[in-house]
Amino acid sequence: MKNQENGPFNYYTMNRDVMLQQIGSRSEPWDIVIIGGGATGLGAAVDAASRGYKTLLIEQSDFAKGTSSRSTKLVHGGVRYLQHGDVSLVLEALHERGLLLHNAPHLVRNQSFIIPNYEWWEGPFYTVGMKVYDMMAGNLGLGPSQHLSKQQVLHEIPNLRTRGLLGGVIYHDGQFDDARLAVNLAQTCVEYGGTVINYFKCTGLIKSPGQTVNGVIACDMETGTQYRIPAKVVINATGVWADDILRMDVMDAPGAIVPSQGVHLVLDKEFLQGTDAIMIPHTDDGRVLFAVPWHNKVIVGTTDTKVKKADLEPKPLKEEISFLLNTAKKYLTRPPAPADVRSMFAGLRPLAAPDHKSKNTKEISRSHKIIVSVTGLITITGGKWTTYRKMAEDAIDKAIMIGGLTPSACITKQLKIHGAMLPPAANHPLNVYGTDKPAIEEMIFKDSSLQKQLHHALPYTGAEVAWAVKHEMARTVEDVLARRTRALFLDAKAAADMAHAVAAIMAPMLNKNNDWQKNQIKFFLALSQRYLLV
Repeated sequence: MKNQENGPFNYYTMNRDVMLQQIGSRSEPWDIVIIGGGATGLGAAVDAASRGYKTLLIEQSDFAKGTSSRSTKLVHGGVRYLQHGDVSLVLEALHERGLLLHNAPHLVRNQSFIIPNYEWWEGPFYTVGMKVYDMMAGNLGLGPSQHLSKQQVLHEIPNLRTRGLLGGVIYHDGQFDDARLAVNLAQTCVEYGGTVINYFKCTGLIKSPGQTVNGVIACDMETGTQYRIPAKVVINATGVWADDILRMDVMDAPGAIVPSQGVHLVLDKEFLQGTDAIMIPHTDDGRVLFAVPWHNKVIVGTTDTKVKKADLEPKPLKEEISFLLNTAKKYLTRPPAPADVRSMFAGLRPLAAPDHKSKNTKEISRSHKIIVSVTGLITITGGKWTTYRKMAEDAIDKAIMIGGLTPSACITKQLKIHGAMLPPAANHPLNVYGTDKPAIEEMIFKDSSLQKQLHHALPYTGAEVAWAVKHEMARTVEDVLARRTRALFLDAKAAADMAHAVAAIMAPMLNKNNDWQKNQIKFFLALSQRYLLV
């Protein structure tokens, strides 16, 4: 076990070649192998590595490629869950929200939300409800809620529909950058001696003669090389793909996941004037709708649609897009049209299958569930970004017992995530890098060509591309434009225009040729079309 008193390892070792060497050279079983590089898996890897366990995380695609880069970008207790009476989940989420704001202040910030009131009963009802929300947050609260007059609401959000507006309620929750947090969690794991690797797919499970899971078979997706990786305990943290791993273990295992699709539309900032977000607690079909400022754009979402099959690139349905546009039209003085949508994206929630048959996904709890198979395979399902740390703690506590590991206490409640620092008051595009910002600025100082903005509509520069390749394990143009930067999610057309420049910077750093560049550009241009509405 690592001596935690000496502090974390240097993050510059987050290099894929180094990770491969660590996997190939290890002859002893890993203490814990985690399958899945989303929020849950990365959180578990940080927890395990920081306790001193020999930890390996493998991800079939890129970190946070699936659900974990496609959220509504909120770190929240969940007002809707309070309405549904899921008090324990709200309490847990509010506590975790406070911890995350403290441990990753460069990515998580206090965001004010306004609930506009158009019915006489909404003012007192939501004022009381949000006071309960405040009370549940306790000393980890982000600010008190209060009732607003009609004039106060319009002062904060001038382009809100005035007809029938009676007032509003303002409250506070957290807002963050999901994919950037995922990358920082991977770096944190490596700093504490863990090994993480992307494009490394689990293709089977290794079992002992007694049929206990004691390792994984995995394929390096870049080279096709197969690896047999022994482990004392294996954690299935693959989200909406959890059933695939469960059926590697037991062919006819019952489904543990109910996938639910959430769609978001991204608009220009002018559609939400002011700095407050809007929360509509009860739309025509009983959903919750948010319009949230994010990276100088506005995210409108989300939907809640049960789907049959998990897809790495889920596609928004026409009816979901119509629902979001039509609902937004009811509240904004300038109704957004399809041509105003800069990007659209869908994510799949890995909801834990309930013990009873629910009519729809809105009725399924967002609480997490840990399943231990008779073979010792640990599967974690459900949950949400806000509670990732607690999910990880519960999973590793279970892994210690199942794997017979020497007990070690969880330290992640106070563990600072890579990059953690309070951002300066001035809003700067590089603030999301936290403590890495000076090193990126130094790269620009040494090579001024990296300072050039890659597209006039977005703030990203060549330096961020080079940094992503060198220190954040970006392997493709998509990795850079979708998750190391958020270009694809903010403006899909602008991202497509940036693909050539990004490929040109990446190729020599990865020792790739012109054919690689052409293939990368072709793939990304096709991918970007899925994020365009018109």
